[in-house]
Amino acid sequence: MQVDHLLRLDRLDLSLVWGDEALLGQEIGGVTATDLEDPARFLQPGEIVLSGLVWWARDGDPVKTDRFVSALREAGAVALLAGEETHGEVPAELAAACRSHRIALLAVPAHTTFRAITEAVYLRQWGELSRRPTDHHALPENVRVDLDRALERGASPGELLDLSFAHLGTPACHLLTGSGRTVARTATAPAIPAQRAAEALRGRDGMTVRIEADDTVFDTWYLHLPEDGHAPPRILHEIGEVLGRHRRLQDRRAAPRRQAHEELVSRVSAAYGEPNGPEEALRACGLADAAAYTVVVAASDNAEDPGDAAAALAEALRHRGTGAFGVAGRPEGEAVAVLAHERDQEGEEVSVRLREVWPLLHACRPGAALHAGVSDPVRRPADLRSALAQARYALGGARSTAPAAARVARLADLADLRTLLAGIPADVRAVYLETVLGPLLRAGKGSHATLLETLEVFLAHNCSWARTAEALHLHVNTVHYRIDRIQVLTGRDLSRLDHKLDLRAALLCR
Repeated sequence: MQVDHLLRLDRLDLSLVWGDEALLGQEIGGVTATDLEDPARFLQPGEIVLSGLVWWARDGDPVKTDRFVSALREAGAVALLAGEETHGEVPAELAAACRSHRIALLAVPAHTTFRAITEAVYLRQWGELSRRPTDHHALPENVRVDLDRALERGASPGELLDLSFAHLGTPACHLLTGSGRTVARTATAPAIPAQRAAEALRGRDGMTVRIEADDTVFDTWYLHLPEDGHAPPRILHEIGEVLGRHRRLQDRRAAPRRQAHEELVSRVSAAYGEPNGPEEALRACGLADAAAYTVVVAASDNAEDPGDAAAALAEALRHRGTGAFGVAGRPEGEAVAVLAHERDQEGEEVSVRLREVWPLLHACRPGAALHAGVSDPVRRPADLRSALAQARYALGGARSTAPAAARVARLADLADLRTLLAGIPADVRAVYLETVLGPLLRAGKGSHATLLETLEVFLAHNCSWARTAEALHLHVNTVHYRIDRIQVLTGRDLSRLDHKLDLRAALLCR
């Protein structure tokens, strides 16, 4: 494993502070965590060094920083991974010292634990070793044979867990996703709520092994034993490799289903299409003849990975445990899901369940806000396009009321003019803004800002001259003059309710 491989692991969310191609291409031989001022005697060549920078102080001696980095260089360390939690950032002084001594420097965000980095390194190294020819295995021969046969016949993750741990007395073990969903558990493992499972993965108790597969931060599998000592680490890693093979096989077998989901979402999203197009696509997905359907649209503010929304939405819907659905991403970055219900009432339960698990998904990718809009249930496939429009309106409302957080909204949540307008396409809002407030927007720059501010305050104070003057620290006559000017420029009469609403809506379209 090379240093730059750590930067490619999305779940670690590391960032490069300094390091050239040659340094980032060095092989990692091990990991040491230290906050000693001089850690040289505890280091081995080829290691990466994890430090919370407790030894560093803003008003400290720069020589101390240089001595610390120099010790890493002399010991043959290949990189320094500096935690941001203690000081809120990686000090520039430390970056300069690493550049001087040619030590690659990576920043570790507060939400990434040193334990997660250590496990990522050693799991990768174990995986590379396990692929080499060897006569030695930690799992007994009969167990490995049984697991291979189970994989061939398409056994479930639960069956694989039972086979893997039976010879160890079947200790309590959960197979969890990054958002806390239980994929499978041994017979002795109690059911745990998703919130508590997610906390267990982030905690320090027990032992957790990540399952290597083509996954996302939302649906990554983790083998978690709540107590240490019930299984040797080598055995856990071998079991993890078996589960990784199962996951990859499962993903390959699901390829035709994903294509059917993409076709369904494409037909539902089409402005015009075959009258029976959605019905055929629903049948191909196994969703035909349902009592009702609900459409959910999700979007992520993570510009670096537009596929976030589809992965998050799919994982959220799997948390429901029951109910069939088809989900796919759209070229514009949003994700669309069609849910089939056996009962009409199930449609009303969708938003409730999504709101419960949405914060768990957001915690997996804290750097980007996740939003979702949920339609009302519809009974006919022909109404899916209108349901999609509803869900998009609700998504717009979620984004407008919680732009920096995670939120799930329904049409019923569009309780005011702001959230209603948020669902209207941006180009339509822009045309309306120009039509109603165009003369104001084209006024002189200083005048434009002053008049718009006066209009906003005037409407916010229910068109009270006195309260507006007080809020703006102006004389009432000045307020009268500005409002008269606004009325002349816009052609609206602020004594009329409909004209007040026109101007208020236009202000909200900015």
